[in-house]
Amino acid sequence: MSTAQETVPYAPEQAPRLRWAQHAPEVYKAMIRLDTAARQGLDPKLYELVKIRASQLNHCAFCLDMHTKDALAAGESVERIVQLSAWEESRHFYTAKELAAIELTEAITVLTDGFVPDEVYDRAAAHFEEAELAQLIAAITVINAWNRFGVTTRMTPGHYQPGQHK
Repeated sequence: MSTAQETVPYAPEQAPRLRWAQHAPEVYKAMIRLDTAARQGLDPKLYELVKIRASQLNHCAFCLDMHTKDALAAGESVERIVQLSAWEESRHFYTAKELAAIELTEAITVLTDGFVPDEVYDRAAAHFEEAELAQLIAAITVINAWNRFGVTTRMTPGHYQPGQHK
């Protein structure tokens, strides 16, 4: 008996447009240092949820692959990862602090809507000490930069191993 996976071929994997890190190694190294600095003091699960949500909004398949795997390795549940794209209807899966971080992530990521609204910022500020909030804003900003590299160069998802780039 064969499975559907064996009988129906998947679409071919596309190669990246450009292996940007090889051609701009100093930028890549600087991004790694920036990412390392931005994660300091943040809960690893929260950090990964923020990375996943921004990557969903930016349609970065490579980053979704990476941060979903890293979230699972950090002990995050499949259920909370799956529900993240519909967090507004699934609020009961997250703490008030996580919801504030997710909402802030969306506001910072989707700047074409105008700006980060005061009420969104205020909710985040109510749940995070100033230093932690600064780190959260940095983490959101960094994943948005990574997403832009990934989407523009069409980095290929599916090959990342948890912790590979830490």
